[in-house]
Amino acid sequence: MKKILTLVVLLATMTVAAQAQVKFGVKGGLNLTSMKLSKDVVDKSNQAGFFIGPTVKFTLPVVGLGIDASALYDQRSAEVGDEKIKQQSIQIPVNLRYGIGLGSTASIYIFAGPQFGFNVGDKDFTSIDAATNTASSWTLKSSNLSANVGLGLMLLNHLQVSANYNVAIGKTGDFNVWKATSSSIADAISGDTKANSWQLSVAYFF
Repeated sequence: MKKILTLVVLLATMTVAAQAQVKFGVKGGLNLTSMKLSKDVVDKSNQAGFFIGPTVKFTLPVVGLGIDASALYDQRSAEVGDEKIKQQSIQIPVNLRYGIGLGSTASIYIFAGPQFGFNVGDKDFTSIDAATNTASSWTLKSSNLSANVGLGLMLLNHLQVSANYNVAIGKTGDFNVWKATSSSIADAISGDTKANSWQLSVAYFF
């Protein structure tokens, strides 16, 4: 009985896999990063960045479920004092998606999933703010984990437009700040930072 049940499950899995659709494409977009500090000790301004790279969509013929994954070159930045902190990384989002058809020309979908990041740029930065007599040093992590949640629109089975929020899980980096209180004494403060982003993307599947 167990062998028969195993055979039925295997045949069903092979049937679903044979009917599954796999599409490859290219994806790019913009992000607006919000750098959160564990201690509010230095002024900062957030800036827009971008990402681009190949993507793949795996759609099952079962209640609109699917998976998409990408390998994206991602650049995010923030200005701290007189220095721009630029994070350059390879981001690999893997999202579970659920789509609802609006006819043969369009469908909407929601998605969520983890994103794995690997730093490929500079990891260490220093900044001096003459206006506040403050110096700081920043160290970005070599890798990081974040999560995506968002929604999108698929047009003509080829063009995809989506928006999502990417939230850091754990810290993105560490910082140290030295603020002079007199000519010979300085207060030293350490902390960590998280980089969350709003993202808008466009993808084209071949």
